[in-house]
Amino acid sequence: MLCSTKTCYETLNQALGRMGKNQHELLRVLDKPYLPLHNNLSERDIRDYVKKRKISGSTRSDAGRKARDTFASLKKTCRKHGMSFWGYLKSRLLKLEGIPPLSEVIRAAAASG
Repeated sequence: MLCSTKTCYETLNQALGRMGKNQHELLRVLDKPYLPLHNNLSERDIRDYVKKRKISGSTRSDAGRKARDTFASLKKTCRKHGMSFWGYLKSRLLKLEGIPPLSEVIRAAAASG
């Protein structure tokens, strides 16, 4: 096994020894291969917002900032759950049925995942 390999470098041998002791923890990711190995999801979520802020110079008021943040959050949530953002907005504004509230979609996804 990789962690029991001995090299001519003492520092590397010590690192491999530590990895061998924590092997069960390090290989835990194999139990759930669908989970990402990085923590970039939250950074990716705000990337669109940051680009728009740099281009436009942000908003003129707190109300504008809140509206922008709300719509950006709704758009990202719809996209994550495979829903059309515009379809979702239309269903809410025109009181159409067919697209469930996001809270129900999120709960269903959490229960199945």
